[in-house]
Amino acid sequence: MLKVVEHAKIYWTISIVVILLGAVFLIINGGFAEDIDFAGGLSMTIDMGEQAKDLDLNDVAATVKEVAPNVGEPIVQRSDGNQIVIQTISVENDVRDQIQNKIKEKYSLEDAAFLSTDNVSATVGGELKSQAVQATAIAAVLMLLYITIRFEFKTGVAAIIALVHDCAIMLSFYAIFRVPINTTFIAAILTIIGYSINNTIVVFDRVRENYRRSKRAPFNETINNSVKQTLTRSINTTITTLLPVVMLFIFGVNSIRQFTIPLIVGLVAGTYSSVLLAAPVWAWLKKLQDNWKKRKRLKTA
Repeated sequence: MLKVVEHAKIYWTISIVVILLGAVFLIINGGFAEDIDFAGGLSMTIDMGEQAKDLDLNDVAATVKEVAPNVGEPIVQRSDGNQIVIQTISVENDVRDQIQNKIKEKYSLEDAAFLSTDNVSATVGGELKSQAVQATAIAAVLMLLYITIRFEFKTGVAAIIALVHDCAIMLSFYAIFRVPINTTFIAAILTIIGYSINNTIVVFDRVRENYRRSKRAPFNETINNSVKQTLTRSINTTITTLLPVVMLFIFGVNSIRQFTIPLIVGLVAGTYSSVLLAAPVWAWLKKLQDNWKKRKRLKTA
């Protein structure tokens, strides 16, 4: 029989190691790598036309640095079709115009080729961070309320702990591999929260059904049986969800890839927590409650 509860310490140790590794990289690197959406800066979208196919992005970055050597390392990425996106730290308007004129001259572009040129302030990035935290917190509270009504409070707490785990794993991935955090990350976090809680509720539903049928059976045994019964369903659901996401990562444009990276990590982490972590936490909380009731009865006896 699958002994999920008995081996829960092993599963949690693996997760804690990954999260601590992410924290170490976060300290070493001095924080997350933030895209222009959060950090603020210049974003310039250009349609390079037919020459985009053979375009050397490093050459574009060198052109930007030639005009503005103080911008650090410009980020140049391919976007939809023949478009590229140039991102740098915030610059003055005259420096921005010089960059635009230099690229226009070097690559023989018309004014219409410059689709957008935006300066995003760090203040806007701070507001996005605040809104992201608020959205995640509100979603967690509403889910806790829903699960408490449908099951019980400690079940809701177990589910929220699993969700926090998923978010921590995604953040660790971003910290370790220095993937820039942007607005698509917020959407991915909320998407994974919804997906993970759905998987967790499926497992909890089966636990409740089996517990009602045999209340005299040890709760740990009920959880192990329930996880085993829902394991195939959880794995198949994750695989069928991952397949189109991976295809989007392989064949999609850069903006789509930025969204699929956290989705892939979150899907794996969400399945892991739903199957191997959430139910054991429920069992642990139930054991604490049962022990507290026993001590209370002994005191009143």
